[in-house]
Amino acid sequence: MQRLPHLDELARIIDTGGRHFESRVLCEVACQGQRMPVHVVSMGNPDPGVPAVGFFGGVHGLERIGAEVVMAYLQNLATRLKWDDTLHRQLESVRLVFMPLVNPGGLWRGTRANPNGVDLMRNAPVESGEHVPWLVGGQRISPYLPWFRGRAGLPMEAENRAVCDVIASEFLPRRFSLSVDCHSGFGVNDRLWFPYAHTRAPIGHIAEMHALKDLFQETLCNYRYIFEPQSLQYLAHGDLWDHLYLRSQERPENIFLPMTLEMGSWTWVKKNPRQLFSLLGIFNPLIEHRQQRVLRRHLPLLEFFVRAASSHARWIPLGAEREQHRLRALDHWYPELGREGPP
Repeated sequence: MQRLPHLDELARIIDTGGRHFESRVLCEVACQGQRMPVHVVSMGNPDPGVPAVGFFGGVHGLERIGAEVVMAYLQNLATRLKWDDTLHRQLESVRLVFMPLVNPGGLWRGTRANPNGVDLMRNAPVESGEHVPWLVGGQRISPYLPWFRGRAGLPMEAENRAVCDVIASEFLPRRFSLSVDCHSGFGVNDRLWFPYAHTRAPIGHIAEMHALKDLFQETLCNYRYIFEPQSLQYLAHGDLWDHLYLRSQERPENIFLPMTLEMGSWTWVKKNPRQLFSLLGIFNPLIEHRQQRVLRRHLPLLEFFVRAASSHARWIPLGAEREQHRLRALDHWYPELGREGPP
């Protein structure tokens, strides 16, 4: 039986990384007579005293470019580990965790949802108390409609439970960690979203997010990403990263900053309007040179997050500086709140 090419590519990358990689299968999902593994690959210092960075892709099977960006960075590291002394020194001060193919069944079927018809980004036990858009904000009507959250009262899907287990073990115990979940399909601009999606209220670490935004814009000044809370675009039930951020708040001494990269796929459609006639084409570049350009374009961003985490003590704001970042964040992202919000 034919295999999912992405799984074969991931196996090849893991083999390239050799002894530097720790790889295990978190769970297997059934899809069209196959059992498809969900892998986690880790490298770097396992000491819980060092920061961690997570890279996630393929949560929506239709958005395969997200998985491919994460795998391209993993391949970059696997190759450099053979010769790059600077990388080896860097990995002494950081833990890197990769889940490139969170939803292999959806990738195989070419669907946003997993093989059970559940949208993994609407499946967490988080309810919005505010108005969410119909269907798009998550629905429990039917798995045959998009954005299905799963039946009420059931556990999260196996793929999401695997993500939660990795976050709980590798990230939440650390004093500092961040994650990037790679998606595509929203507008013409590349966006970096952070929680919340279930409410327009700012997160407790809004000062740290603002400090990271400033650092990001100063460092990658020639890259055009829009850095913003997801709630500025739309609200939703069941957001997985909202759920995990809320769990992180049980350890207030630690900082966990989850982000979502939303690659602006409409640019690819604009350059090649024929992609409108392909469902994959709406979410992924279909021309080879554009595919390669996208894979190259985002590698500096992922590398930036590794360096930012490794050096977080140099830029995390404290005391009066933190309060200034909080006030600037409210002015920038939440002007309707005035200067209220969490301390």
